[in-house]
Amino acid sequence: MIAALIHAGPVHADPQDDQQDDPELEQQIDPDQDVATDETTLETGHVDMGPRFTDGEWTLMVHDDTALDGSVWRYLDRTVMRVLDAGQLTVPDDEAYSFLGAEPGSEVHVVPQTQNADVVWLGWNTQDPEVISRVDRGVTLTMGNVTGPGELLVYLQAGGFGEPDILWDSREAPGQDLWVDVNTHTHANWVFTEPGVYLVQLTATADLIDGASVEDTQYVRFAVGDDTDVDEALTAEAEETPPAGDGDDAAQDDAGAGIPSMVWWIALSVVVVLLLALAVVVSLIRGRRAKQRALAGRNEPGR
Repeated sequence: MIAALIHAGPVHADPQDDQQDDPELEQQIDPDQDVATDETTLETGHVDMGPRFTDGEWTLMVHDDTALDGSVWRYLDRTVMRVLDAGQLTVPDDEAYSFLGAEPGSEVHVVPQTQNADVVWLGWNTQDPEVISRVDRGVTLTMGNVTGPGELLVYLQAGGFGEPDILWDSREAPGQDLWVDVNTHTHANWVFTEPGVYLVQLTATADLIDGASVEDTQYVRFAVGDDTDVDEALTAEAEETPPAGDGDDAAQDDAGAGIPSMVWWIALSVVVVLLLALAVVVSLIRGRRAKQRALAGRNEPGR
């Protein structure tokens, strides 16, 4: 995989398209494949994330080919991807690897684009038969918030030696979209810069041929490193990604909340001014009346 890191930079051709000619990625999924409901850890073998209609509901799941009694679909909130130390690699002291954001000489854990029998081989597919028949053109996979002790970088590399096409990067803002055509099966390089528990928010959205739109958000759970507690990864709670614009909305809400207070202060000031004016008027009237009474007393006979 280290060779696959050489020459960072943009790619104009889509490496996902190149992968469609790879015989190792050819597969067909049974429309009646079972859905497993147990909790499990996947640490070796072939698995794919992908959308599926489960009991009529659009659901982002994981397709598990590691089971001895046949492939099954699994729920992501009950599944942990364990990235063993067998996938550790040392970052060379070479500018070509700077896109990883890891220090030269440091160890990173890698789920490679090309299968390593000692590491879980995680990819994605849009090959569920009902997805193929109902989705219009393709699916958008969006990476949201990433929680973990280090950074996550997911990239493709055509031929293993081309320039990397960075798909998702936890250093960038959440909301990174990846378009995936229907009936596509892809594997990429997943690089984790530190061992520990990672939760990766993924959303699968699609327009259907009948005009409807579907969306589902799940968290992919990773236990990176042999010493990382799988149970901790299974029970960890994610940090929700705030919807775009929340900061502005909050500022507007704060400003809006201040408007009633301002109105009350203005109203109170007006009342105080009116009361003071009224007091002055009353005082003047009383003074005038007192003066009139005094003058009237002087003019009375016998005074």
